[in-house]
Amino acid sequence: MQELQKIAVVIDADNTQISKLEDVFHEISTRGRIVVKRAYGNWHKPTLKNWGEIIKRLAIKAEQQFDYVSGKNATDMALVIDTIELLYTNLYDAFVIVSSDSDYTPLAIKLREAGVYVMGVGEQKTPVAFRNACDEFLFLENCSSSVEGNDAHDVVSSFQSDAQDAASSSQSDVQDAVSSPQKEKAEVSISPNNEKEESTKQLKEDVQKTDSTPIASSAPAEENSEKKNDLNEIHALLEKAYDTFQDEGGWVNVARVGLFLRRAKPDFDSRTYGFQKLSLFLKNFPEKYEVKKVGEKTNPIAVYRCVSNENN
Repeated sequence: MQELQKIAVVIDADNTQISKLEDVFHEISTRGRIVVKRAYGNWHKPTLKNWGEIIKRLAIKAEQQFDYVSGKNATDMALVIDTIELLYTNLYDAFVIVSSDSDYTPLAIKLREAGVYVMGVGEQKTPVAFRNACDEFLFLENCSSSVEGNDAHDVVSSFQSDAQDAASSSQSDVQDAVSSPQKEKAEVSISPNNEKEESTKQLKEDVQKTDSTPIASSAPAEENSEKKNDLNEIHALLEKAYDTFQDEGGWVNVARVGLFLRRAKPDFDSRTYGFQKLSLFLKNFPEKYEVKKVGEKTNPIAVYRCVSNENN
């Protein structure tokens, strides 16, 4: 299996969420170098009028395909033909099909039979046949928004929460101030009998509280233990990948190892541990891994090696 240094991305604009496109390209770029970016559609359609700006911003090549018959488009045929032509140039080691349309299932099967890696990107409604025809399938709903957007949302939420707390505190102070004279008056008028009743009532409440006090849960400890075991498994897989895929210089392509991890441990996602990319996850363990970037400055490739094996 070759390293993913050349990825071709083909997009069915009629079946793709434009709002997620930037996140999709960010996710794909963690796998390797994207060298082809093409979007297919009839750009004269009103439904595609908002694509112009993002196509320019992301440097995507827009492929025009007219609808020859009313009510039926030929976009999928144009996309398939171009993809097969790209396949037979033998220049690309991975193809990404961005669409939720099951019509691309035969294309995904053909690409896999040719020995290239196939990744699908679509909504959760995407038929299971197309999803299973790909080596990997990314749901658009799982694509994260930008960090800046999340930070801004957190600031606004924090501000609103503080404002609500302040308003609640002020209202509580006013109520206490109004009811304070009444409370003092009520306390003065309590008779000895009332005091006895209050004491008995308080004793019962204390007993009930003692009986209902929950036993400290061991869930946090179990969760930490599971997370530690999960990390140990990931480190073991990373070391195995290093021993298997290292080049003559003793380095391994991070994108290639990312694909290895997803096959060996499908539920692995570096974002679960707070890192947007696998390379950042590796850098968090300098005692285990050394990470650097090689290749062209415009499209550098992240590589790593195990520190314990660096002298091998």
